[in-house]
Amino acid sequence: MRSDRRLSMTVIVEELNMNRETVRQIVKEDSGMIKISTNLVLRILTHDQKQRRLHISSDLLRNAETFDRVITGEETWCFQYDPETKRQSMQGKTQNSPRRKKARMSRSQVKIMLVCFFDQKGIVHYEFTAQGQTVNQQCYLEVLTRLRESVRKKRPGLWPDKWILHHDNAPAHDALRVREFLAKNSISKMDHPPYSPDLPPWDFWLFSKLKNALKEQRSAGLSDIQRNVKTLLPGTPKNHFQDCFRSLTKSTASQGEYFEGDSSR
Repeated sequence: MRSDRRLSMTVIVEELNMNRETVRQIVKEDSGMIKISTNLVLRILTHDQKQRRLHISSDLLRNAETFDRVITGEETWCFQYDPETKRQSMQGKTQNSPRRKKARMSRSQVKIMLVCFFDQKGIVHYEFTAQGQTVNQQCYLEVLTRLRESVRKKRPGLWPDKWILHHDNAPAHDALRVREFLAKNSISKMDHPPYSPDLPPWDFWLFSKLKNALKEQRSAGLSDIQRNVKTLLPGTPKNHFQDCFRSLTKSTASQGEYFEGDSSR
């Protein structure tokens, strides 16, 4: 098994002509060997990529006051119906209670894209794109224009150029026209390390909480989806927004490796 860790106990039993229980005892109890699946990650990070992740997180920890000026955001799909995952539907049972059955369901084809920006104080700006519209650079430029207006109204202390924009490295976010827009309006941008889906506070906090609350709800249509989202977003306590920004510094605990087991999700 040390030379071929994919060997099953069935194969070992057949090749050695041994009792299955004896093989199980040798493999699991005497050798302490268990089988686990491969942990799939987005990318095998190079040393330089790990160091960049570590450097960005460490820099944020040294300059904690930066968080007071960061406005972060992203886009996500909201579905008319989004079923529970198998893990979410798990229930406790005794040895004698029947096993629960549930029909297999899939996400509805009716969906709308939410674009949302927030800081440590709460939601700064959110909007829904037109039906079927994805976020390309032109759409994102229009969103950023409206975001600036929301910053002026809701965060006057950061207006016009004291706030820092944080988003990921999606093509629409990193397009030349977008970078020119940010430079023209003196908007600073926080670096986001490449291949780092484990760090953004929107994915591992705001959007996951929003979507968990919408699970198993069947909306009547697009307007109903928007109404449900508008009801849920403003109800998040302020201290939760403050806590979520810690995810941007998680690479310091893993020395630049992917961070796993986020209990806040």
